[in-house]
Amino acid sequence: MSSEEQLPATETKVDEDGVTWWYKWMCKIAGVVGGICCACAGLWNCITFNPMNIVAGVWMMLNAFILFLCEVPFCCQFVEFANSISARVDKLRPWQKGTFYCGMALVPILLHLSFTTLLGNAVAFATGVLYGLSSLGKKGGAVNFIPLQEQKQVDEEKLAETAEGAAQ
Repeated sequence: MSSEEQLPATETKVDEDGVTWWYKWMCKIAGVVGGICCACAGLWNCITFNPMNIVAGVWMMLNAFILFLCEVPFCCQFVEFANSISARVDKLRPWQKGTFYCGMALVPILLHLSFTTLLGNAVAFATGVLYGLSSLGKKGGAVNFIPLQEQKQVDEEKLAETAEGAAQ
């Protein structure tokens, strides 16, 4: 075997989009937990006489269903189109998923601001934030940072020289 075929044991596998496998799993788990929180809080919101609270609770349960449908389609086996929707959602860019999840979590809060809607949508919103952060890409290493730092120092020295020449 050549050295190109062997990967070091310490290297983390990164897919074509630049996101590691553990980060993808963390986003999926956050989506599932967010769906559970939305469903429980939405059901709790529906036990009231306030119509806007009921609407917010129904919307939260719809959010939970959408989160389950997008993140873990095997939980929605009774829905015929679950696998096709999940495949389409997996093709979206991370920032698109993040924007969708964050927007979806803000609607019940805007409908009826209460402790239950805030707590119920917090994890769903955090899932959107995680997907948004994954769209930023991989962090640069020290090797990439050193030339930038040297260039910054050279630019600062030139700026200081021009400031001294203008002051005299």
